[in-house]
Amino acid sequence: MFLSFFTAKAQRREDMFWSINLCAFAPLRLGMFFAVAAILAGCAKEPPVYREQSFVFGTLAEVTIYGEEAARAKELAGKVLADFDFLHRTLHAWEPGSLSRMNSIFAQSPAKAAIVPGLVPIIHDATRFSEMSGGLFNPAIGKLIALWGFQGDEFQPRRPDPAEIEALVKADPRMTDIVIEGILFYSKNPAVRLDLGGYAKGYALDLTAAYLRGQGVKGALINIGGNIMAIGSRGGQPWRVGVQHPRKAGAIATLELHDGEAIGTSGDYQRYFMLDGKRYCHIIDPRTGYPAQGVQAVTVVIPKGEKAGTLSDVASKPAFIAGVKGWREAAKNMGVESAMLIDEQGEIHLTAAMKKRLEFQDKSVILHEVP
Repeated sequence: MFLSFFTAKAQRREDMFWSINLCAFAPLRLGMFFAVAAILAGCAKEPPVYREQSFVFGTLAEVTIYGEEAARAKELAGKVLADFDFLHRTLHAWEPGSLSRMNSIFAQSPAKAAIVPGLVPIIHDATRFSEMSGGLFNPAIGKLIALWGFQGDEFQPRRPDPAEIEALVKADPRMTDIVIEGILFYSKNPAVRLDLGGYAKGYALDLTAAYLRGQGVKGALINIGGNIMAIGSRGGQPWRVGVQHPRKAGAIATLELHDGEAIGTSGDYQRYFMLDGKRYCHIIDPRTGYPAQGVQAVTVVIPKGEKAGTLSDVASKPAFIAGVKGWREAAKNMGVESAMLIDEQGEIHLTAAMKKRLEFQDKSVILHEVP
């Protein structure tokens, strides 16, 4: 699936992940962005539901396939997860791979090098989304992300030198600094360092959906750390998922996800550290160079479309960074109608379109509806 985008020689890593039948397992608590809800109901009386999991993209990925025989479902899920692993390694921002090689060339600006063909549409796509967001979604600020210690598997509390932050903000790295000329690429700005952590999961969702549809799968749910896409239905019924509570275990709300729809969340509760009683998350405001504050989580629902998965990953970031005062305008700029923001007090701000879809578990939550 993904491998042809990058190299024909890369080998799949088949059968490396454990798999189980959902009928024999208790509900999974993802504990990251979302909890998949109500999947187990009536398992014994309906066609098989198959699930396989892996830890990839720095989070838990899960493929659920409905209505296929176990052997075929296992084969399909195994290929998807193997390709997730390949894409993760290809787009890794700091470990050896195609993206880290690009970053080494950017640092030598204006040096040029040959680009891996599969990265061309990704760079163009990420640049387009960055411009839509007014620069709030900016994968070119990898140096700032690294400065805050978020390019690693573990985070240590740190307060970077303000002068270093100021210098990187002043350098103003942007996606439009990246130039692709035929098979060659370079950066006009040596401060550019790509980190596609806010893009890759959604991109993987879109590729997976196209692949599974091409294989004739009629029902599947793809979950990569809370970025979820629905394919078809579950026996004629919509898939039901839960929006992870940012401060408690379990879901704050549930909703139905229809064929081709995707949902994604940006939160301050997975990749963060505490310092002097203050929470610093991995979502960096490119305008200030500091982690965004005042927001616990932003969730968006994207209708069926060619880039639904990618947009579900990307669109929540600008709204998170824009904060309570600017989140709605940021969502509109990304073409998003169904969106929700949870502020630092735990109060919920949401669009009318989103309110119609959500069923809140806690009826006492404070809601602020906006047009």
